[in-house]
Amino acid sequence: MFRFLKPLIAACALAAGVAHAAFPERPITIVVPYAPGGAADAVARVVATRLGAKLGGSVIVDNKAGASGTIGASYVAKAPADGYTMLYDATPYSINPHLFPKMPYAANALQPLSLVLLAPNVLIVKSDAPYKNVGELIAKAKAQPGKINFASGGSGTVQRLAAELMAQKLGLDMVHVPYKSGGPAITDVIAGQVDFMFGTVAATYPHVSGGKLRALAVSAPERSKRLPDVPTVAEAAIPGYEAYEWNGVFLPAGVPAPIATKLQQALQDVLKEDEVKQRLADLGAQPVGSTPADFAAFLKKEDAKWGDVVRKGNIKLD
Repeated sequence: MFRFLKPLIAACALAAGVAHAAFPERPITIVVPYAPGGAADAVARVVATRLGAKLGGSVIVDNKAGASGTIGASYVAKAPADGYTMLYDATPYSINPHLFPKMPYAANALQPLSLVLLAPNVLIVKSDAPYKNVGELIAKAKAQPGKINFASGGSGTVQRLAAELMAQKLGLDMVHVPYKSGGPAITDVIAGQVDFMFGTVAATYPHVSGGKLRALAVSAPERSKRLPDVPTVAEAAIPGYEAYEWNGVFLPAGVPAPIATKLQQALQDVLKEDEVKQRLADLGAQPVGSTPADFAAFLKKEDAKWGDVVRKGNIKLD
């Protein structure tokens, strides 16, 4: 009996191999769980265009914004595991499980494919603020507990948690002022309504170079190439401190390995292209292009770090 099954099994394996080799045979959708026009959306569109060219097909960006990214992530988590639906997510992915009482999808419903980029935040103050460096800001916060305030684009953002991480490391008592997005928060820092905030390089650099803001420190372990004279928080005040904005790509759990590998390798190739590297450099970001295992290890560290900050700070959604 088994000798009759062997040819059938071999034929099925061959058919599966041919199907995987032919992938993609129709358009791929990259779901961005944030509104159009944001940093993640902008990079996802560059990646989608180049990924389509690399794969010899069409890659479409579909924005499914809401609930701090969980609506779009949930959509992909429940999509068929065939490689035709991908998730382009960002730092809130690692923060949301610690803020939402119940997530709309299981923790293992998505499989990491590749880390796309890392982008530091910049600690900014008004250009004529009395703090000439991060040490002076910290000194005032220590001398006047509860008097220094900081802005963010919302409680679930890395902007807020970066400041909370700094406060917890140094035992500072500071007041959080949440905004609906980063833009209005930066505007109020420029106006002197708020003492400081951590903002992205892309959003803050024009104001720093234009003389409206002063950059005191960057949140990455290494200095930003766009702000080479600005020290890191780690070198100026808190050894080991780091807080990144990151972007990465996920698939629904269970995508066949040959298809996942093809997508991951194509994505790595895209991130090595000069056009893509320049686009990321303009945003103050560093291209990565990791293996799924390395991305999973990175996510584990992010989950532990931000979970600890949320618990210690008793942080809740606005």
